[in-house]
Amino acid sequence: MEQRHNATLSFYGGVGSVTGSNFMLSGEHSKLLIDCGLIQGEKFAGDLNKEPFAYDPASIDFLLVTHAHIDHVGRIPKLVRDGFKGKIISTPQTLDLSRLMLPDAFSVLRSELPQGEEPMYDEKDIEEAFSLWETREYHQPFPAGEFEVVMKDSGHILGSAMFEINADRRGHDADKSGQEDTRKIVFTGDLGNTPTPLLKPAEAITDATYMVMESVYGDRNHEGGERRKERLAEVISASVARGGVLLIPCFSLEKTQVLLYEMDDLLAQGKIPKVPVFLDSPLAIKVTDVYRKYTNFFNDEAQERLRKGDDIFSFPNLRITMDTQASSEIIRTPSPKIIIAGSGMSAGGRILDHERRYLGDPTNTILFIGYQAIGGLGRHIQEGVKDLTIKHEKVKVHAHIETITGYSSHKDSEHLVEFASAGADSFEKIFMVMGEPKSALFLAQRVHDYVGIHTEVPEAGESVEIEL
Repeated sequence: MEQRHNATLSFYGGVGSVTGSNFMLSGEHSKLLIDCGLIQGEKFAGDLNKEPFAYDPASIDFLLVTHAHIDHVGRIPKLVRDGFKGKIISTPQTLDLSRLMLPDAFSVLRSELPQGEEPMYDEKDIEEAFSLWETREYHQPFPAGEFEVVMKDSGHILGSAMFEINADRRGHDADKSGQEDTRKIVFTGDLGNTPTPLLKPAEAITDATYMVMESVYGDRNHEGGERRKERLAEVISASVARGGVLLIPCFSLEKTQVLLYEMDDLLAQGKIPKVPVFLDSPLAIKVTDVYRKYTNFFNDEAQERLRKGDDIFSFPNLRITMDTQASSEIIRTPSPKIIIAGSGMSAGGRILDHERRYLGDPTNTILFIGYQAIGGLGRHIQEGVKDLTIKHEKVKVHAHIETITGYSSHKDSEHLVEFASAGADSFEKIFMVMGEPKSALFLAQRVHDYVGIHTEVPEAGESVEIEL
């Protein structure tokens, strides 16, 4: 019988809300932080992000990064500025993407600050963070203080990982029978939608003791894979038929690449009209280049299309607008046309100029294909608010408003329950996090009632004792 190892699990962010992922696993001699994300909502640089951490950053030995979305990495430079000197560990893809995401986030953050106010970190802190960053491959065990860690593919975005952690018993009297009785905790990060157009599905977790599990869509289901593609074709065709502009606020990381992939296929099949499509996001353009670098991580269908010579992220009517001059000239192209621009929640970026210009026209359409945070501009538009202020200008919304949930890169309620049930025989408890309260509570109840696993929805600042 293995000797059990006492540890403390603390919830500092990503509880009670979708964003701001920040969890800690503390042992007798080591402290591991899992993610250090930005709290997103009404303001990209909201006051909550500026507050001191609830722990001493200098006391943290390791920061494990699940993936490169800003709500998982956005406060890493602040952590460094406030004293963190440990190791940062992720997959190579997450590091490559974070090298793009963090400077871009800083640019947005700085642009939102009132005149004379100092940002919560600067470029030197970003550089220092990358000097502390190391990479590991999936399934490559590595020590982290008194713990042993393995990353598994979560299928969410390129390079996204789950962290499977157990007490490192090398050199101790471990069970001679091997690892069968090893107690583990898994931090899922965000779990990829099923099926996802580009990436491989999330790996199953079947033998963990505890799981800290996302619940973004814990209380609702998405449209199926074929239906989402049909809906995309319908929205595009209807917009073109009206002679209008189709605006798609799009997350530069994953959503844009999936959208280009799907539009490329729809055009090849003749299912959508051929009109000018503008990719108006420098960040999305750079991220797409990173995706091209790691095509071996794509699923079988995407790799087959590549083998046949299909440039899956491009098509003849796609126009790339990298600089601001090219972006400003989009208006000169007559409608109908499609504009894909960041940011995905309309929290900044070039989409704001397009929304200010086009939302007042009833022939135009805005299409949401990603999660919209409570209090954000995107959420207000999605919910039908007609009078808005965008970049200090009053805007009356008359455009058509469409949402396709099937392009979410998160598992929906049905698939989250299915994911949890794979480990039903081993889980002692699952902690539901990274969801709005209604979503997390609904999922916790469903998993408890239908799968028979003890669940808990923690509160911010809560700590619990676990045994590994």
